[in-house]
Parts: sequence; structure tokens; C-alpha cells
Amino acid sequence: MSTASTRLPEGRYGRSSDERADGRLRVAAIVLGVALVALIGYFAYYYVGQNKISAEVIEFEQSKNSVQVHLEVRKDAGASGYCTVRSQAENGAEVGRADFHFDGDATRIDRVVTLRTTSPGTTAELLGCHAD
Repeated sequence: MSTASTRLPEGRYGRSSDERADGRLRVAAIVLGVALVALIGYFAYYYVGQNKISAEVIEFEQSKNSVQVHLEVRKDAGASGYCTVRSQAENGAEVGRADFHFDGDATRIDRVVTLRTTSPGTTAELLGCHAD
């Protein structure tokens, strides 16, 4: 006994609908992939490239009505902006918050700033820096 082949002869009837669908899916995947990479690139540039001022808390020293915070600020030459610092009490309540302005041509600034508090603060937290 022999079995008859159910395959169509190659090249006789053109491409099947499955092959056409595969081509369309491939093109759609490429277009969506390129769009996703472009979107990620845009957000990366906006978030990293546009941030002209960044800082970090090196150390802090607390006292009864203030917290002295040692900030290291990095910025573009000539850029100006401010950094927001806050302090919290032992129970987690915010006891002080202030903005400290930075400008000038220096690209790296080490400064000790004093944050006045309403009660003894146990932390010094940098909330963020923003360009003017």
C-alpha cells in the first residue's frame, strides 16, 4: 500500500496564506521593536541628559534644632538650581525641609548646609535636585 501525498507541488500555486501572514508579522515586529528602542532612548536622554544638577549627602550631624548636612553637588558649568533636603524625627515625622540654591561656574561643589528643624532630626535625606 502506498499513501498519497497531500502536499501541493512547490511553486505551482504561489505562496500560502500562512507564509504571507508570517511576513506581515515579521514586519510588524520589526516596526514595534524600532519604536520601543526609540522610546526608551528618548526617555533615557530626557532623564539623564537633561539632569544638569545631581548631588549626594556625604554625612550629616544632628543637634537639638538643626541638622548640618554635607552635600556634594555636581552640575554643568554655569548651571544653577537647587537641591531639596529634609529631616525626619525618630518616629518618622518630618521635622524640617529646605531648598538650597547652587550656582556659579564650578562643576563640583562641596558645601555644608544647615537645615533648621522643629525638633531633633535623626536623618538627612536628599529629595532631589532641579535646574532653574
